[in-house]
Amino acid sequence: MDVTLTRADAGSPAARAAMAAYFAELDRRFVDGFDPGDALDDAAVALNSPAGVFLLGRLDGVGDAVACGGVQWLDDETAEIKRMWVHDRCRGMGLGRRLLEALEAEAWAAGRTRVVLDTNGVLAEAIAMYGRLGYVAIERYNDNPYAQHWFAKRLEPR
Repeated sequence: MDVTLTRADAGSPAARAAMAAYFAELDRRFVDGFDPGDALDDAAVALNSPAGVFLLGRLDGVGDAVACGGVQWLDDETAEIKRMWVHDRCRGMGLGRRLLEALEAEAWAAGRTRVVLDTNGVLAEAIAMYGRLGYVAIERYNDNPYAQHWFAKRLEPR
């Protein structure tokens, strides 16, 4: 099983379906649930050019998305990684790492030298991966009501 990561329109039906699956998982896992509000519509703007990039992962390059993630430009130096999700059936394949590294590469290619992200404490697997990949804890940088941890990483040429 091979997953192909490609750029996609964050407002496309495939991207919206992947993010909806991500939000449904958050709703199941978060103690008090998750309300995405206008997040799908917001992503269509924030995670598309010129504001950012959105990636979809598909098994063998076809079919429904099994992974997604976006990167939004915060300023000339910093990008924020958002909406990163891997389908349950594809976990343990290293896809989360590949997706995160691909998003970092998109940020670097756009001239950003630093990435930030936030997460909720129940997403222990994600927090562990961020630590393994060089992310360090930072102070709160946004007002996301679901975020409990904030991380940053300096990017360097690959």
